[in-house]
Amino acid sequence: MSFDNLLFGLEIAVHPANLLAAFLGVLAGNLVGVLPGIGPIGAAAILFPLTLTMDPTSGVIMIAGIYFGSQFGGAITAILLRIPGEASSIAAMADGNAMAKAGRGGAALGIAILGSFVAGTLAVVGVTLFTPLLTGVALAFRQPELFALTAGGLLVVSTVVGKGGVRSVLPMLWGALFASIGQDLLSGSARFSFGVRELYDGLGVEAVAIGMFGIAELVLMSAAIQRSTFIKDIRIREMFPNRRELRRAAPAWGRGGALGFFIGLLPGPSSVLSAFMAYKVERSISRRKDEFGKGAPEGIAGPEAANNAAATAGVVPILGLGIPFSATLAFMLAAMTSHGVTPGPLLMSNNPDIYWGVIAAMYVANIMLVLLNIPLINMWVRILLVPQGLLIPIILVLATYGAFVSELSMFALFTVLGFAALALVMTITGFDLAPFLLGFIVAPMVEMYGRQALQVGGGDPAYLISGAIAPAIWAVVLCVLVVPPVLRLATSRRQREEILEGADL
Repeated sequence: MSFDNLLFGLEIAVHPANLLAAFLGVLAGNLVGVLPGIGPIGAAAILFPLTLTMDPTSGVIMIAGIYFGSQFGGAITAILLRIPGEASSIAAMADGNAMAKAGRGGAALGIAILGSFVAGTLAVVGVTLFTPLLTGVALAFRQPELFALTAGGLLVVSTVVGKGGVRSVLPMLWGALFASIGQDLLSGSARFSFGVRELYDGLGVEAVAIGMFGIAELVLMSAAIQRSTFIKDIRIREMFPNRRELRRAAPAWGRGGALGFFIGLLPGPSSVLSAFMAYKVERSISRRKDEFGKGAPEGIAGPEAANNAAATAGVVPILGLGIPFSATLAFMLAAMTSHGVTPGPLLMSNNPDIYWGVIAAMYVANIMLVLLNIPLINMWVRILLVPQGLLIPIILVLATYGAFVSELSMFALFTVLGFAALALVMTITGFDLAPFLLGFIVAPMVEMYGRQALQVGGGDPAYLISGAIAPAIWAVVLCVLVVPPVLRLATSRRQREEILEGADL
């Protein structure tokens, strides 16, 4: 039954408009991955206004393509230049760059490309098999459960994305506060508009995101422009690993793909965590531990497979639960809500075209990664040679144009500048930006489900934790928030006691 649904999704994914959206997303994701500093969040922010002009399925597919494309694009610079375009590319950087210095840079890129494809295939199969479990619990979710899921999930994600603690929770609350500007969700009355007519409809997600993750990042890039490094051309035949490399990489692809899939279902920076965990697993079970860091194929295959599988599996929580576990995936949520589509447990029954279309498009995007990167590898190499001083003005024009087109208002440009300034201040003072965007996008859903639950419960707050599922969700949230600090406190106290005992002796 699930594979019948996947076939239905493939019919949607191969529609010309959706294929074009996936192609543009993967292409843009590859590009920003190759250019260190911009990142997938900045690319998603710049291209987000374009998704609003599309069909909701096409818009979500484009954001997913950006996410997947950037995962591999970052590996190109990590392998060739030892400059990771993405944090998830750091794990494979040492062995990849060592192979490149030994004249096997093309083979290292080939191992990364094939690993991404194998892991993506395994992850799509896993997602297809995992979906019936979500379908079974979907009908049990009422307003209290949805409120617990969104509010609790936002609290958990805001503490694990970034540095954690106050520097992550406060930005999440600030994002929620800015999201409350505009019309009340239920009464329709204006809130915090201060008589400014442009604020009656609230702040646009695209303007806020472009300002914080586009313009602000460009300012930081311009303050540290680097010269390009010479890179030699790579022939297509050089990108295929030899038998020995293939024999060592193939098992690592499977292990990394399986590990990344399960980690991708959990909150937090799953692509980064899975990549480092996969590297650690490969090194711990290898009989050639001394080769790691010096060009071991497993050191590339495992991490690259893991971060791609995690990226694929990370779409399940946002489609099936309505919770984005990263700032980039939050744009998928924004693309759906902007079109009036509500993600969550009922999405697969209410909008099966979007749910299965996006899942099938992820597999199509993996195929595109292979077809694009093998023939275009030298184009990415040439882009690496373009000075950032020339690229920054082009990206700046695209970003500001996207913000203006999204609302056809000069006020949107003022919003972009204002949030760019806020992002710079937050960055300088050490606060995380990703929780701000998560709070800005998810908080309206928390408010809607919470107020609906209170209406159904006659205003009784106890109704928010009624039933069996909502209390269980809150118990899990409490454990995630409380247990780690308690363990750290106990460990530090034990260490102090051991130091004092040693001093007494």
